[in-house]
Amino acid sequence: MTRHRISLAAPAGEFHDGFPLGNGSLGAMLHGRPGLEWIDLNADTFWSGGPLRPSSGPAPEVLPALRKAVAEGDHVAADRLARRLQGDAWTQSFQPLGGLEWVYADAEDVSGYHRHLDLADAVAVTDYATASGPVRLTAFVSAPDGVLVVSVTGPGSLAAAVPPVLHTPHPATTGVVDAGAGPCLLWTGRAPAHVLPNYVDRTPAVAYNAAGMGFAVAVAVRHSAHETRLIVAAATGFRGPEEAFADLPAVAGEALARVAQALAVPTAKLLQRHVADHRALFDRADLALPGAERAELLFHLGRYLLIAGSRPGTQPANLQGLWNADVRPGWCGNWTTNVNAQMNYWAAEPTGLPELHEPLLTLTRDLAASGAATAARYYSARGAAAHHNTDLWRFTAPVPGDPQWANWPSALLWLSAHVWDHLEFGAGAGFAREVALPVLRAAAEFTLDMLVPDPSGALVFSPSTSPEHDFVTAGGGHTAVSWGCALDQELAREVLTRLLVLLDRWPDPALAALGVEAAAALAALRPVQIGPDGSLLEWYDDRQPREPGHRHLSHLYGLYPGTRITESSPDFEAARRALRTRLASGTGHTGWSRTWVLCLAARLRDPDLAEQSLTALADGLCSASLLTLHPDAARPSGQIFQIDGNLGIPAGITELLVQSHAGVLSLLPALPSSWPAGHICGIRCRGGHRVDVSWTGGRLASARIVAGTTGPLTVELPSSATVTVLAPDATIVPGAPPDRRRIRWQAHAATEYLVS
Repeated sequence: MTRHRISLAAPAGEFHDGFPLGNGSLGAMLHGRPGLEWIDLNADTFWSGGPLRPSSGPAPEVLPALRKAVAEGDHVAADRLARRLQGDAWTQSFQPLGGLEWVYADAEDVSGYHRHLDLADAVAVTDYATASGPVRLTAFVSAPDGVLVVSVTGPGSLAAAVPPVLHTPHPATTGVVDAGAGPCLLWTGRAPAHVLPNYVDRTPAVAYNAAGMGFAVAVAVRHSAHETRLIVAAATGFRGPEEAFADLPAVAGEALARVAQALAVPTAKLLQRHVADHRALFDRADLALPGAERAELLFHLGRYLLIAGSRPGTQPANLQGLWNADVRPGWCGNWTTNVNAQMNYWAAEPTGLPELHEPLLTLTRDLAASGAATAARYYSARGAAAHHNTDLWRFTAPVPGDPQWANWPSALLWLSAHVWDHLEFGAGAGFAREVALPVLRAAAEFTLDMLVPDPSGALVFSPSTSPEHDFVTAGGGHTAVSWGCALDQELAREVLTRLLVLLDRWPDPALAALGVEAAAALAALRPVQIGPDGSLLEWYDDRQPREPGHRHLSHLYGLYPGTRITESSPDFEAARRALRTRLASGTGHTGWSRTWVLCLAARLRDPDLAEQSLTALADGLCSASLLTLHPDAARPSGQIFQIDGNLGIPAGITELLVQSHAGVLSLLPALPSSWPAGHICGIRCRGGHRVDVSWTGGRLASARIVAGTTGPLTVELPSSATVTVLAPDATIVPGAPPDRRRIRWQAHAATEYLVS
């Protein structure tokens, strides 16, 4: 379907202009060069480094001294002490396998060039004409068969095809082997033993002096009367956070076996299996926006990228998803857990892709285990702690760096919200007991040991920072470390509340005392405050931000992705004012930051701001192939691909059309005026409900709701609609915002209800 296509008339000028293909494990970025394709290859488990050595932690007197400095308002001393609370190691870096260069056809006298990425079928196509006839290259990465398949047809394809070359940045050997299916090219090598982050200026930045994991790339090219095809597979030596090996023959055997199996299957059959597998996920939800095709395409692209970049059993989508060409990628290409990793999965539950959430949930469970030593060593705390980023090896310690980002210890608290959402959207009791309860227990125990009384006796998180942001001090300097910052207070409230709900639903005598402790702390927890100008405060009290237009919107967590702040909350307008203040100073200048603004606008019922955000994303914060960007002065274009914006956009668009927090299923809560007609289908809601909505003339036309549970169901919709609900006991109930109405009835699980 052409409405699901990104179509371009020129090859990729930079990496971020390419077309990303993937199956969650193998990633390929196609540049679309006529006659000479360049394909950047990645494997989700190919990282520098290896299993972690234990960290010793700081001297025991540092944390009490830091808390004392904060309590006395000596924030300069607090920042200095915070640096003593840091470790001495960095996260490792997501690595490229290399760029595969393949001369496949005649590229002389090219005309009629065109390339497209079909999001519904997950297939990239390059077309062009030559003097001897048309040439077509078709490519896809198959999850069922675990390989990249590139098929070339056209009169020039056989004569010009030559063996491909892998340009890998790592020490590697090249050979030709026969794994039982004819000759295959094979590259084997090693990852770096250590790579410093791209923002650390120290040598050696990349080291191979010890054993990094092994990798193998196997490639076969086969000719027939009607096509030339290339099959690629990759394997790595990763066997879990505690084991990575460099047994190159074993790794090579894995890659060669995948290639051999795929060679035995015709291209048409490989394509059929691939498309069926992809569409089984992609077709679960749909959005049609006649006249607003750009927003529609961004919705579909975000879901496509999650399907391509995250599958059960793979690693989570990182800062660049599954696609990276640099040995020292931006911010290590890791999981940055102070918003970015989480944003990657905001759309997973509502847009019908809950099993693709599993890699992040697995990472969260792992951090709840690996972070126990960090909580004990750095904070003398129970439970588990993780900081602002992590990697393949489940790194949790605070890195050496500026406290504004290095000393934020609340990553597990935020990640636990994803565990909770998985439950709220329909996961069962088994997940609750095996994953949710252990994670929330670890997060709650750490939270309780991080709370201290302020002068009024209210409990505040200490030490506390607002991620990546400083406040101005009285002397005109700037510092980051305080107590009771808005984000930490919101997360503390969320974690303790949700632990108590879980213990109520699934009582555990062994956790009864913890429940009592959590309830007492929750009652004493200091609320996020409102400042003199009526804005929600970012820090404990009213402080001048160092960057008034800062990209992070951490103090608005309670509005989104949190659910505490709603239209009926006393601080709803304070949140709106805080966002306006940030926007007036320039926030939203990165792809992911503008996506967060989109989501916040939806919760604020502000369709105009949402439209402005979508326009800003499409017109200035995306590459030619619509991949979202982040400023990076080291790049020729001054931009770097960062996937979180792409993956968060479907969540924001969904929130404009369907919301399901605060116990209410809300239809068309923030419909943009430029979307007068359309439909959205297959949306999942809290409670396990599923919704389809259509509208015309800017008004609700119909909705189909399939109840996920038995019990009262409250639906909110525009008051201008003349509504018929096919439920005999449907009644209007109070509590709706202005120009809205709420209808409630007793729903029965798996029963379909029509609103028309």
